[in-house]
Amino acid sequence: MGETPSLYTLCMEIVKREILQGDDIIPHLYGLPLDMFDCLLTYLPPAALQKLQDNLSSTNKNHYESTSDCFIGGRKRRRLEDFNKAWRTLFKSRWPELDGQIQPFAWLAKPCLAKCELTSDWQQMYWETHIQNCLDAAAEKALLPSFDGCIGEIKIPGAIVKSIGYEGCINQSTRDHAKLSYHCQKFGHYARCLRLQNVLCVAETCHLLRNSKLESLVLRRIISKDHVNGLCKLLNQNKETLTSLKLIHCKLSWTFVNEICGSLHEKGMRGHKVQHFTINGSNFLETTLVSLPAGLVSFLSSGSLRSLKLCDNRLGRKSAEMVFKTLLDASSSLCILDFSENNITGWLCNFYHRPSNCPSSSQGLGKSLQSLRVLNLRGNNLQMDDANSLKYALIHMPYLEILDLSDNPIEDEGIKSFIPYLVDATKRHSFFSDLKFENCELSSNGVTELLETLSTFEKPLTSLSIAENDLGSQIAGPLGRFLGTSIKELNFEDIGLGSSGFVELQGGISKDLKLVYINISKNRGGVEAAKFLSKIILRAPELVEVNAGYNFLPAESMDLIFSALEDAKGKLERLDLSGNAHCYQPTHASLLANTQCNGKPIVILPLMPVSNAPYDDDP
Repeated sequence: MGETPSLYTLCMEIVKREILQGDDIIPHLYGLPLDMFDCLLTYLPPAALQKLQDNLSSTNKNHYESTSDCFIGGRKRRRLEDFNKAWRTLFKSRWPELDGQIQPFAWLAKPCLAKCELTSDWQQMYWETHIQNCLDAAAEKALLPSFDGCIGEIKIPGAIVKSIGYEGCINQSTRDHAKLSYHCQKFGHYARCLRLQNVLCVAETCHLLRNSKLESLVLRRIISKDHVNGLCKLLNQNKETLTSLKLIHCKLSWTFVNEICGSLHEKGMRGHKVQHFTINGSNFLETTLVSLPAGLVSFLSSGSLRSLKLCDNRLGRKSAEMVFKTLLDASSSLCILDFSENNITGWLCNFYHRPSNCPSSSQGLGKSLQSLRVLNLRGNNLQMDDANSLKYALIHMPYLEILDLSDNPIEDEGIKSFIPYLVDATKRHSFFSDLKFENCELSSNGVTELLETLSTFEKPLTSLSIAENDLGSQIAGPLGRFLGTSIKELNFEDIGLGSSGFVELQGGISKDLKLVYINISKNRGGVEAAKFLSKIILRAPELVEVNAGYNFLPAESMDLIFSALEDAKGKLERLDLSGNAHCYQPTHASLLANTQCNGKPIVILPLMPVSNAPYDDDP
């Protein structure tokens, strides 16, 4: 027999049902003592809590909420916080896995709130996530071959309906609460960021979301003219608020792209409001392109665009070249350009260095590329000739901070042709802070020259990655000297350093380092890697994270490492030793208990039995 409910529980249950069934009881609830009203907020399910707020009279609203100016008085601010806390509790209870992904923002963007603590509008986030769940469930049913009906009439799963407080049709006015149309009508105006499958790119979805002011849209598998038509209607409906658009796993013609971009333009105006535009993991249907469509050129030339990401789309050399040239001459304020994973060998072969005394217009010094801060060219099969062409293009990006050339076989000749640009950049007070040359088929000779050049930067580099290049132990000396600069993040994973390399690295450390993050994994360093690691821990007081996985660390390594951790008393939060199966011993449990940060172990050990079979780390 179940526990007998208390009188308090019974009363709360009755109040909840009365709120869901009608409005008669709501005016009487505002007269409750504050502490009782607060308790009621924590008991109500989402639908009831929403209804309670929706039905506040203007008098009571002024009592429980702040005025249109700054928060006046602690009591009114407390009312706001109590409602927000109730929504936060409901959100975390329903979606605990999303809790860590929430970013705080200013509740109201007013100057007088400058001193107020940043908070999150949990009510808006709750219903936005709820609407996303409803749309996802509806898409699953609409994708079935047997589906032949209206999107809005799709029944939402009972678990979703129950989660907001409805467990069945309560009365005539709520008989449709199981339909998608009901949820969009009641809560759609809270949606700001949504993800939609192609089956929802229809005119009916525009009607269902007519009250939404969408700021961000992610679309998947747009592959037909009908999908594009539906999407364009939705984009046009939200063109005044939409700032981010992302297309994933689509099949697009350039005509489709032109229509999509055209639907975002305001009538009679050249510009649009989109700041972030991404096409990822998609295919362009045309293999040859003579010129970019006019709508796309206009879109790219808009002053509002901040980031353009065309990744893993088989973009092709000619298309990439035309997009780049359009951006070069545009008046936009582009900050991020990402062409990664596109195989665009030779895309800059026609870009040549013009004399510096030419007018800026003839050089193509567009405002967009002068504003560029991030350029990602990872995985494009760029060769040494591409690296040589790139150095001329980079002249037109004077404020570039982050450059990623990883997974391109530019080899030593490519990096050496790039070095004169870096030397020149130091004279112009280079803004470079982050460089990545992972898996570029570099040798120790090329990287040595690179490190020596970077060491001369007037403004020290913040982050460098030379991972997955076969450099061998010969790079240890130059690398050790580079460690002595102000570098904060360094990645030399899988460069074949070996035990001898780590011995030489140790000898190069003679002063405190500025390191915050370092990755030395997959270098087969053995106990010498552990000794180097111990020295780094002691010599880098700002160190936060280390990856030392797969280094053949023997069991005796742990005493060295834990001793250094005990003596350092630094800021280290994570030390990853995974893949070092032979360093694990059951006796390390007590040492782990004594090395924690924020209640979590600092050291990540390979908690697995040691195999008697020899270890092979080759792929």
